[in-house]
Amino acid sequence: MSQQTDVLKAEARERVGKGSARAIRRNGKIPAIIYGDKKEPLSITLPYKEVFHRIHSGGFMTTLATIDVNGEKIQVLPRDYQLDPVRDFLMHVDFLRIGKGSVVTVNVPVHFINEEESPGIKRGGVLNVVRHEVEFECPATAIPEYIEVELAGLEIGDSVHISAVKLPEGVKPTITDRDFTIATVAAPAGLKAEEEEGAEAAEAEEAGEEEAKGGDEE
Repeated sequence: MSQQTDVLKAEARERVGKGSARAIRRNGKIPAIIYGDKKEPLSITLPYKEVFHRIHSGGFMTTLATIDVNGEKIQVLPRDYQLDPVRDFLMHVDFLRIGKGSVVTVNVPVHFINEEESPGIKRGGVLNVVRHEVEFECPATAIPEYIEVELAGLEIGDSVHISAVKLPEGVKPTITDRDFTIATVAAPAGLKAEEEEGAEAAEAEEAGEEEAKGGDEE
């Protein structure tokens, strides 16, 4: 689990709305809101550069943070942020307040390991990633930074399902009705073409044999 050790300094804000938000951004800050844990939503402002840096450093959406609002320290988890569609400028951030025993739903990145130990990939097979992220339900204080998928021993045509992944205690996939696929090792294009040609040749040979049999019967 990833958790920031430093604290984001914030200020509570009373005024809300587009005009107030524009003024906040002009002053090098970003409007944000903290909600959840059965408490009233709290509108705040945060330093723009600090938040922008955290977002682009990776792992922002699965990392707990502490926000100091006028002396009150609040543990939060980022839930959403909005960017200007044209300028890629950070517009707003939503945080979920984390209380004791909080359980959250998060998308966790998938990391693939030991690719060099996959016989199928060594033969030219292609790793076909079905899910780059997997949605999990887990304790807010135990969010995994990523899950690892083992590729050692995989042959062409093999698949890796969620049941093959070792998950931390308390972490459960939100999809529970099937053993869904995370990745497969697909045949390379050249091998596929050879297999298709071979199948066509076999079909043609079989058709010829059937035709010959029909001629003999006559």
